[in-house]
Amino acid sequence: MTETALRICPFCEATCGLALTVENGRVTDVRGDDDDVFSAGYLCPKGVALSQLDEDPDRLRAPMVRKGEGFVAASWDEAFEAADAALNGVIARHGRQALGFYGGNPNTHNVSGTLYTPVMAKAMGSHHVYSASTLDQMPKHVAVALMYGDKFSIPVPDVDRCDHLVILGADPLASNGSLWTAPDLPGRLRALKARGGKIVVVDPRRSRTAKIADRHLPIVPGADSLLLLGMVHTLFDESLVRLRRLDGHVRGIDDVRALAAAYSPERVAARCGLDAGDIRVLARELAAAERGCIYGRIGTTTNRFGTLTAWLIEVVNVLCGQLDHEGGAMFPLGAAGHRNALPGPGRATELHRWTSRVRGAGEVFGELPSACLAEELDTPGDGQIRGLITVAGNPARSAPGGPRLEAGLRNLEAMVSVDVYLNETTRFADVVLPPPSPLARPHFDLAFNLLAVRNTARWSPAVLPDDSHPDEWEIVLRLAGILAGQGPRPDVAAMDDYVARTVIQREAAHPASPVHDRDPDELLAELSPRRGPARLIDFLLRSGPYGDHFGRRDGISLAALEAAPHGIDLGPLQPRIPAVLTNATQAIELAPAPMVADLARLDAWLAAEQAPFVLIGRRHLRSNNSWMHNLPLLNSGTNRCTLWVHPDDAAAHGLADGGQACVRAATGELVVDVEVTADVRPGVVSLPHGWGHDVPGVRMGVAQARPGVNSNALTDPGDLDPLSGTVSLNAIPVSLAHAP
Repeated sequence: MTETALRICPFCEATCGLALTVENGRVTDVRGDDDDVFSAGYLCPKGVALSQLDEDPDRLRAPMVRKGEGFVAASWDEAFEAADAALNGVIARHGRQALGFYGGNPNTHNVSGTLYTPVMAKAMGSHHVYSASTLDQMPKHVAVALMYGDKFSIPVPDVDRCDHLVILGADPLASNGSLWTAPDLPGRLRALKARGGKIVVVDPRRSRTAKIADRHLPIVPGADSLLLLGMVHTLFDESLVRLRRLDGHVRGIDDVRALAAAYSPERVAARCGLDAGDIRVLARELAAAERGCIYGRIGTTTNRFGTLTAWLIEVVNVLCGQLDHEGGAMFPLGAAGHRNALPGPGRATELHRWTSRVRGAGEVFGELPSACLAEELDTPGDGQIRGLITVAGNPARSAPGGPRLEAGLRNLEAMVSVDVYLNETTRFADVVLPPPSPLARPHFDLAFNLLAVRNTARWSPAVLPDDSHPDEWEIVLRLAGILAGQGPRPDVAAMDDYVARTVIQREAAHPASPVHDRDPDELLAELSPRRGPARLIDFLLRSGPYGDHFGRRDGISLAALEAAPHGIDLGPLQPRIPAVLTNATQAIELAPAPMVADLARLDAWLAAEQAPFVLIGRRHLRSNNSWMHNLPLLNSGTNRCTLWVHPDDAAAHGLADGGQACVRAATGELVVDVEVTADVRPGVVSLPHGWGHDVPGVRMGVAQARPGVNSNALTDPGDLDPLSGTVSLNAIPVSLAHAP
């Protein structure tokens, strides 16, 4: 029997619609869905590999429980009994602050992980909450929360109507967009140029995106904030500021004018490695563009000034009148609703409400910096992490600390992981609970609809349902019950009812909500018989900005999405200011006090001596951090885990293409294969993130055959952006030497 099933790809932020050929319970072909309302048939190599993940012989199908130095397969009841004994044993001996949680990047690509993992983390009752956010995008969340009121109020380039796009520290042709959900970015950028638009890329590498740009400026890594301040200086100095429709909605313009006065392009140019004239041209062109904006991504957020840079990108777009402007940087309106979809002031953004035990690093949005994890594992005292839960995370390859972190994981008293692989992290677990294949669960892009270049809503039912395997939300809720003291067999249905009622009550409590006057129990009854994520998504859709408001108007619901398998198009992005502003002043706060105070740290760096070499990362279209290296389609061809070195630097250090180099940093050293290329500026070397699969205990045959090296052996856990707690994965000072 052959049939076609539709599925939203869960592998990256592009969220492309896929058309799968299913024959006798197997996916035999993956194509782009030509009728998908958002991606219109676009497909990248990651989507094609979806069936390989489903059939991967290394993917765990049953729970694993440690026995001696290895693992044995166990029943679900046996596994949860072991998890209960391990976790509650730690609580009994050391208290709840001895437990920790780490959540990985794939949770955002999984509606169960997005909705239910926070419930489990809260049930843990510990401040030791860590995630990939402080290895990636947290600076952007902090900046927009302080400026607009909500951490998810992230403007994205309205690329389909843009005519001047400045891309800073990003390679969207390799990443498929990041904090910018836009299927077929290659086609969208080609269309921008075809209609006479211009693309400028500012990046230490001549990336794939830089190669198609009209201009490439090879900046010194870490200098993005100085470049942006030079642009802000120019906007005021040359009377180029224009607020357009933002006039009357901005506070702090004079403060920013005064701050920028000290950062002329002529003063910052040398530290940026750019010409002062180029900095002024960047500002002039963006200010003159009818429809344009500046966009920055992981190269700008994963350095010691990530939050300053994220803030200054917003400042430049505001001063150029490109924020909330058609073709500029605009705020999406997610179909499933969000706090910023409801007008009115919300709760003030508070940072650093508590601090980490060892170094005193500040909390951000309920998380501590992942860079602190290694020291919290191995430093004795009250609150030392003795038990750890991980969900879809591999901090042994994603977080800094290198050997120290792995030693800490090895010495834990208890570790429980929800993961489909025995990887570099889960090999230390006592219990591994594998979620089902992505093809066995439904999908809705709750997070990425908040970052999309067009407002749409799409629902994917399970392609290959598996009633013999609990869904991930059930696994996570069962762990939450264990942490709440309900034993290894808690009433998951009752817990799910509690979660749903809590979501409904929170929404109904907001005075601007369309269900503000409705009884939560009545609403819960109207959602029956749905359960799990389907019930929550149905509620969020129906109470959201396009919803039917439970029969009060025509609008969408989960039933409507089920009847529209290719999705529902909700239209292009629209201006949302002032409604999107949910801070106390309901204005754009252009000069938040934490940002202003942090400029002193930038000034010190501006005056400091520049390192002779710095290390940066890089993305690849066939990779997404550490979790796709076991799929043959995505880990084939030439070796991708190489050190890019400029020809001049290679010659000066006796390095040859195809040879090896020893790269040394303050925290360690690596021997790595060399790739000599002029696509990286002199004084900069580049090594991708997430590799290093050659350690005992890992069961990922494809990845182990092409292991690469772990770049985080070179990452300094102490080098943080203090506002967001994000570690510097880029602009790491290193030295080079020939490795025989």
